[in-house]
Amino acid sequence: MADALRWALIVGILLPTGIALALLLALLAAAYVAGFICRAQNASKKRAIVKVLGFDGSIENKTFVGLFHPYCNAGGGGERVLWAAVADFQRTAPNVISVVYTGDTDATKQEILEKVKARFGITLRPETLHLAYLHSRHLVEDKAWPRFTLIGQSLGSMVLGYEAMKQLIPDVYIDTMGYAFTFHVVKFIAASSTPIGAYVHYPTISTDMLDRVRSRKAGHTNTGAVARSGLLSSGKLLYYQLFARLYSLSLNRADVLMANGTWTKNHVDSLLGATQGKHSSSPTASASKTARLVYPPCDTGGLKKFPLEGRQRTIMSLAQFRPEKEHAVQLQAMRDLLEMKPEYRTGPKKVKLALLGSSRNEGDAARVESLRHLASKLGIEDNVEFVVNAPYKEVQGWLARASIGFSTMVDEHFGINVVEFLAAGLIPVVHASAGPYLDIVVPYQGQPTGFHAKDASEFAHKLDEALTLSPSAQLAMRKRGRALASEKFSEEEFVKGWEESWRELDALRSSQRQ
Repeated sequence: MADALRWALIVGILLPTGIALALLLALLAAAYVAGFICRAQNASKKRAIVKVLGFDGSIENKTFVGLFHPYCNAGGGGERVLWAAVADFQRTAPNVISVVYTGDTDATKQEILEKVKARFGITLRPETLHLAYLHSRHLVEDKAWPRFTLIGQSLGSMVLGYEAMKQLIPDVYIDTMGYAFTFHVVKFIAASSTPIGAYVHYPTISTDMLDRVRSRKAGHTNTGAVARSGLLSSGKLLYYQLFARLYSLSLNRADVLMANGTWTKNHVDSLLGATQGKHSSSPTASASKTARLVYPPCDTGGLKKFPLEGRQRTIMSLAQFRPEKEHAVQLQAMRDLLEMKPEYRTGPKKVKLALLGSSRNEGDAARVESLRHLASKLGIEDNVEFVVNAPYKEVQGWLARASIGFSTMVDEHFGINVVEFLAAGLIPVVHASAGPYLDIVVPYQGQPTGFHAKDASEFAHKLDEALTLSPSAQLAMRKRGRALASEKFSEEEFVKGWEESWRELDALRSSQRQ
């Protein structure tokens, strides 16, 4: 009886372990075969692309740069970086074929290029740009992962990355949207022959997120239910710590990293240090690997032509209708402002809040409707206007006549919209954190360029301060802000940093071909 029980225990332990090991080996074998097939077919795929683009089919002296950006048609600040980079390739590297991996399957290349021109004023030539359409983008949507969103979206991005590599293994791979887990897929499928670059807009996880969970503070990334529970907070903290480790390993797979601001760079450098040199196969891995600070391109040249005087009493918000942009706080601040100054509701002193932004999908559209209802509930609908998916010329019109630029996102990684406020001559009122606080709305020649706040009530008071500045004080602040934006955040400055990073990646590509 004892022997039978002992053998039953042994079989009960070994059988599941053996099955799990067999499944793992089968998965690895399938991945190896898939990678081999992708590499074997890659040259013919390159030739097919150049034929579609109108070349003779030769791939000699052509460099295929894969730009991973599943939402390339979203029209936000991240998309400006993508298209400014493509434009720079077209100006300075005619041998580069830009292959944009996108999930915007509902838009043709021509439609996307027209939107790029309308939204950003960037004109692109179609003959050196290829769109590789991805059909698994739903796997990186928030709604696909209502629980364990970070790890779910990261695993989903790996599937999306594999779909991209099936279409083409590029000579250089650059992630411009923040999907670091795809680096593992690229390294595996390309057999480590493809250099990897990344432009990081926002770390997927940060020490600030860990601190919020640790301190049990409710927010966009930490629900009230979790914050109120010690057990749930402990579990989430462990989950975040594990994910941060995995994210660090992913970042270290990149050969060249760029960060869009001081806040992002500090967090990325901290994450790089957590696992640096221990697991990376990158030839550039070293104890000193850090991200290069490359401010994103901003339309300072065109915006600085707008007049600084004669502005309307309009508070302008310019941000995609995503939850982290905290549009509800803007509405609450507007309610507080109107309660504090009733004369701002109507008449010659009337103040209007205009919320401009792009809506990417059904979730964003539902969010806009929810904000409309909130404005009505707060009794401020007569002082609020929503402008959704406006073309760039219309956005420019608002920038030319509004008086105040409003941004309430907590830990906004950079804030191209805030730079546009400064360049256009608006007085910014922004959240006192991250990019707008550290890089953008900073003193110029020892004098302020805007205002900072942390909650709806404080925002209301700062908005009132901006509205009640004397005409001479307003004009002086607008001039300082414009000068700061023009000197620090021009497209020329972005190009310098981007080209420096590109030279590193191109040198790696050349060395690996030898």
